[in-house]
Order: sequence, then structure tokens, then C-alpha cells
Amino acid sequence: MIVQMYKATRIFTVREANAMLPLVRAITRDLVMLSREVVERHQRVEHLKARRGSTAGDLYQEELAQIEDELSKDRERLHEYVNELRQLGVEPKSGVEGIVDFPARLQGELVYLCWKFGEPEVQYWHTLDAGFSDRCQLTPEQTNSISVAESN
Repeated sequence: MIVQMYKATRIFTVREANAMLPLVRAITRDLVMLSREVVERHQRVEHLKARRGSTAGDLYQEELAQIEDELSKDRERLHEYVNELRQLGVEPKSGVEGIVDFPARLQGELVYLCWKFGEPEVQYWHTLDAGFSDRCQLTPEQTNSISVAESN
């Protein structure tokens, strides 16, 4: 199972995750904005290509090629944002939605503290094999049980 093979580069407490949010939020904001823009432009280009077909010497082909080149460069920037987040020890899960997971230990089990762009702080968690739709609200007891001792 893939989940068993996962090794976090860093384990967070809730406090540490929330303390890192200003930086994570800034990177994620850029990631969300560019992701949405890239998806939209890619869909428009694919739609245009499907409707037009290709004609030798077509001036629009040059323009489409230029747009595709720009999209490629923007995809590289997206990868840079993802790598920035991973270097911080967090796991970006959706660029378009701005979902980021912070590895943590809850009662000895490796879990994710789950945050979505726009939320004021980390308030949710889920198991490694679950996703955003399965996340649970952190209770005060859980917040306290994700301790510094468990994070090391």
C-alpha cells in the first residue's frame, strides 16, 4: 500500500502548522491563482485547436504555439511553487483549490493536518489514505494530543 511507504520530511504540531501558515498561505495564494489561470487557458487553447484544425502557414498556429509555450513556462512556475511547499515539509494536494496537508502524529499514527486556502487556521485532519472530503474537525483533545513529544 502506498500509504505505508510515505515518509514525512517533517512532522508538525497544530501550533507549528499554524505558525507556518503566513508563508504557506502566500505560496498557496500564488499557486491557486496561477493554477486556475493555467487550467482556464489550457482549456481555451484545446477548444480552439479542436475547432480550427491546422492549416499550413496559418497565422493563428503561430499564436497558439506562443500561448502553449507560455503555458509550459507557467507549468514550470507551478512546479516551483509545489517544490517550495514541499521544502517546508508540507504536502500540496490541489493547486486549483489550495489544499495543503501538514504531516502530524495523532495518538502515534501518522496523519495529515488539512488546510484549505481561505481558512483562517489549521482546524482539520484526516488519515493518510483519506482525502479532503473525509477530513474531520480537530477537537481540543486532539489538538493537545498532537504534541511536541510526538512530533519528534
